Amino acid sequence: MTNGSDWVRAWTDLAAQTTHQHREELIELDRAIGDGDHGENLDRGFSEVKKAVDAKPDADPATLLKASAMALISKVGGASGPLLGTAYLRMAGKARPEMDGNDAAEVLAAGLEGIVARGKASPGEKTMVDAWTPAVEAARAQALSGGDFGAVLRAAADAAAKGAAATLDLVATKGRASYLGERSAGHLDPGAVSSSYILEAAAKAVA
Repeated sequence: MTNGSDWVRAWTDLAAQTTHQHREELIELDRAIGDGDHGENLDRGFSEVKKAVDAKPDADPATLLKASAMALISKVGGASGPLLGTAYLRMAGKARPEMDGNDAAEVLAAGLEGIVARGKASPGEKTMVDAWTPAVEAARAQALSGGDFGAVLRAAADAAAKGAAATLDLVATKGRASYLGERSAGHLDPGAVSSSYILEAAAKAVA
């Protein structure tokens, strides 16, 4: 497998699988502090992403990520569609036909920039940014130390999982969960959790 289109295709397949597998869990997490549709939206959305990617058998990574972005924006409801769609669109701008560790870090950093630009969230506000920010920091550190494509994505995925777990004690100050105020503490943020699953899929796709 090359660290290009084949990786994006494998990532898409695994992301579709994991969002389907965790559908009910994400619904329950979102029901606690949101409107309960996060798992259903992502399951449907990444199913559409897979269709969009499968329909372009000869496309380069940038084209595949752009197609993914359009599917997410058009098919995923709530805030997650525009946020993840913008992330994928920004990632497309950094993707190259063959990528190394530095490229992997830059792709993820572009994704985070897209999420922040669209959602105006900062770390600590109990959103998907709390998974993406440590992921990007870990990816950049791993790339700086000479890590290859797979090592950078593995570092990012591990950091995202820790970041998602850390949202348990945070008080939401952005999005629908912010309406709960202090009562949002004690619940994991569904967007951060789903982001950790998506980034885990990205790392597993290298193998």
